[in-house]
Amino acid sequence: MKKMKAKKVTVKGVDVSKLNKRQQNLMKKHAKHHTKKHMVSMTNMMKRGKTFTESHKAAQKKVGT
Repeated sequence: MKKMKAKKVTVKGVDVSKLNKRQQNLMKKHAKHHTKKHMVSMTNMMKRGKTFTESHKAAQKKVGT
């Protein structure tokens, strides 16, 4: 029996496959308004346990839009 690999999900070239499905969908919508740098920052914070809103506010301060 073969193992199924999880499909790699990217948004603006940022791997968001480690986030849950709801967070992935939010990031897809969110990416339309923000830079790749902002998205990388948010993704890393969310992987460490911050919420979407917390990571967005922190990314705004850190890297801007």
